[in-house]
Amino acid sequence: MPPIPDVIVLSGGFGTRLKGVIGDVPKPMAQIAGRPFLELLLRQVKRQGFSRVILSVGYKQEVIREHFGDQAFGLRLVYSIEDFPLGTGGALKEAGRCLETEAALVMNGDSYTDADLARLVREHAANDADVTVVVIPETRSDAGSVVLGEDGQVRAFAEKRAIPGSRYLSAGIYMLNRDLLAGLPVGVKLSLEEQLFPQWLAASKKIMGFVYNGPCIDIGTPERFQIAQNALEKMELGTVLESEGRS
Repeated sequence: MPPIPDVIVLSGGFGTRLKGVIGDVPKPMAQIAGRPFLELLLRQVKRQGFSRVILSVGYKQEVIREHFGDQAFGLRLVYSIEDFPLGTGGALKEAGRCLETEAALVMNGDSYTDADLARLVREHAANDADVTVVVIPETRSDAGSVVLGEDGQVRAFAEKRAIPGSRYLSAGIYMLNRDLLAGLPVGVKLSLEEQLFPQWLAASKKIMGFVYNGPCIDIGTPERFQIAQNALEKMELGTVLESEGRS
């Protein structure tokens, strides 16, 4: 069994498109059936055996810190604070300075995929990969398109546009080796999807795909936020959280 990695949750989004629905709160704190969306992610990683989470926060970060504190649901929480927007890649570089493990599970703080994250960790280690990307069957055009080779290795990646031969979308969940972050500049705005993945592919880094044949539920638009309300209330709150007790 590989060591249990730290988890990085990218939680610094403004939620501009959701302001008319959720008001002036950080997007990961949008309420799903009376609970912050971020709580669902934290409970998910706890159930799957993780113990330490780095929350990469920016906009209204004090709201998140005051709500969760330094421990929640049996998890140790550490905060990596963006003083100004750094993009997904820049935020990841900053959060990487808090890592205590040689690899990290990276998650977007505005989407939920019910994948087997413990198996993702095992496959990442077994494949000796630099990065492993959770992918789902292609169903929409505003997520990262991914082309996999027959060996399961990522051959091409394009953010928010279709590419020839693509059958999959990125679910916004990654296993990533810490040493990939070492050469990135500090305090510079970078996009993980638009800049770093193409750079790593060009540098022949081993990027594997982890196929999950289920949905990725995100809250990025008012329409998808409503879908998330219905789907996640049934999936999470109606089953798992009831069994845990509504604390």
